[in-house]
Amino acid sequence: MISRRSAIAIAAGFSALALASCGQKAATTSAKDTVTFSILSTESAQNMESYWKPILADMEKQTGLKVKPFFSSNYSSLIVAMGAKQTDLGWFSNASGLEAVRRSGGEVFARTFDPSGTDGYKSVIIVPADSKLTLEGLLKCDKTLNFGIGDKKSTSGTLAPMTYVFIPAGKKPETCFKTVLSASHDANLAAVANHKLDASTNNSTALRLNAERSDNKTSKVKVIWESPTLPEDPIVWRKDLDPVVKEKLRQFFLTYGQGDTPEAALQREHLARLSMGGFKPADNTHLLVVREMEALEQLGLARETGDQAKIAAAQKTLDGVKAERVAAEGKAGLPAPAAD
Repeated sequence: MISRRSAIAIAAGFSALALASCGQKAATTSAKDTVTFSILSTESAQNMESYWKPILADMEKQTGLKVKPFFSSNYSSLIVAMGAKQTDLGWFSNASGLEAVRRSGGEVFARTFDPSGTDGYKSVIIVPADSKLTLEGLLKCDKTLNFGIGDKKSTSGTLAPMTYVFIPAGKKPETCFKTVLSASHDANLAAVANHKLDASTNNSTALRLNAERSDNKTSKVKVIWESPTLPEDPIVWRKDLDPVVKEKLRQFFLTYGQGDTPEAALQREHLARLSMGGFKPADNTHLLVVREMEALEQLGLARETGDQAKIAAAQKTLDGVKAERVAAEGKAGLPAPAAD
């Protein structure tokens, strides 16, 4: 039979082991030296890798962290990867960033800004340059046209055109067109330029970037609709990242490309290839505009049903989001963007 003193000694030994184990675990956690950065492939992964490679190299140099890229043209895979802790932070669209915050423990800490000085971009609908198709003709919905749309989680490729074009007109792409194909902006641009699609969604940034590159498919298309200005893209990290790692990353993004040094000028050249001027601090209120668009879409869908209870619930959600946006903008001293 073990004496009480022996039992206490054994217990103390186990406690020491447990504490040592915890200490080792804590040390391992705090010593995290690798982060995985997810990148939305709006073009081919090969192109996006070439654009991001020097930026990621600079990130490694400044933070002392090893940075592994994770490319995907599928918005959902970026969201799932963050939720599964396969990625630590990433460049998202607004709609996919919202889902990462909701479902994957994400948090907005920065956002991009455009080098042109225009703070925002626009969703567009494009047709071949020689096409006589107008927005009115597109909305005839006679099932004779082939239409391209973005990923379901794309802000400019799907959410904006649904919110501002199709739902207000009481139309649905799946019942309007002969075929509806979902693809990246780059793929949709190529399909319209080559007359494989009669029309598709896209965005102003993607068109401008393509116009600056050698193939210039943009010259072979024209815009027949554009949205109100949409907010720039968020940079999202996992909320549970080590605070030390977070601070290293924050300092990198908020200082990258800033200043008058030759190094900063080179960094701005890297960013310009992605139509970025740099990064500004942000938080989850950055997503209020896209939440409002989402609520507008849901209200439109509720009105289609004629169900007064659903309409009232959707209107209440929209009013709540609007109130949040007005409060956030008032606190920041900013004018309200056009999301109505």
